[in-house]
Amino acid sequence: MKFLQKSKQQGASLIGLILVVAILAGLGVLGAQAFPTFMEYQSVLKAIEKAKTGSNPAEVRMIFDKAAQIDDIKSISGKDLDVAQNNGRTTVSFAYSKEIHISGPAYLLLKYNGQTK
Repeated sequence: MKFLQKSKQQGASLIGLILVVAILAGLGVLGAQAFPTFMEYQSVLKAIEKAKTGSNPAEVRMIFDKAAQIDDIKSISGKDLDVAQNNGRTTVSFAYSKEIHISGPAYLLLKYNGQTK
């Protein structure tokens, strides 16, 4: 006759499962707060591509501000753009940062920058 051997149980414990779910929930909350800032960054990139068609820095900033109104860009305005003319070609660049409050004194700092192609 065969003797039944006791095998060790394997798997996740309840505490381990709760810990994993809590970590995933925290990352989900941070991601949900960071995603709109990334979408706004994409809108800024699109707006500076439109704005580079301007003939002078004032017109570039005005075109950007109009596009920013349409796309609801609040983090940066036309006056924050760096506009340069190189060999008859307009280059528009920008840089800004966003802070996301995590808890107590902790913040997540996202730095965005870019320029026209």
